[in-house]
Amino acid sequence: MEALGISISGLVTQIISFLILFGLLYVLLYKPILRMLDERSGKIRDSLETAQKAREDADRSQKEMSSQIEAARAEGQSMIAQAREVADRFREEELTKARAEIEEERIRAQTNIHRERDAAIEELRREFSGLAITAAERVLEHSLDESIHHELIDKVLEEGLKSTEGY
Repeated sequence: MEALGISISGLVTQIISFLILFGLLYVLLYKPILRMLDERSGKIRDSLETAQKAREDADRSQKEMSSQIEAARAEGQSMIAQAREVADRFREEELTKARAEIEEERIRAQTNIHRERDAAIEELRREFSGLAITAAERVLEHSLDESIHHELIDKVLEEGLKSTEGY
């Protein structure tokens, strides 16, 4: 080996130096680098698990929100239906009240018309009896008993009213 320029003592020294350097590098660099890589892979694994949990939570939250939105929509439709029912009921009640008021007003008007008609007939009867008495006095040129005249006129008017009550 000497021919190649390698000395055994130099080779052994270099091998020992290499093993010492390798041992130092292993202890000082390799173990810390492995530890750092293990820690990093642990952090990445934790981050992936956290991301997976966050994704699952987001999916769950989205499903819950969708169900809540659907429930709110159904409740809103129910409220709208109830409001329509209340409005319809209120409208019907108001129409019923208005019809009742119209009917009451019609009955009142008929009562007033009958009362006024009766009052007008009575007034006409009084005026007619007065005119009849005056006409009879002029025709007979003397005054008859007024109470007899009133009785006769009332009879004539009652007969006339009975024949005109259908109008």
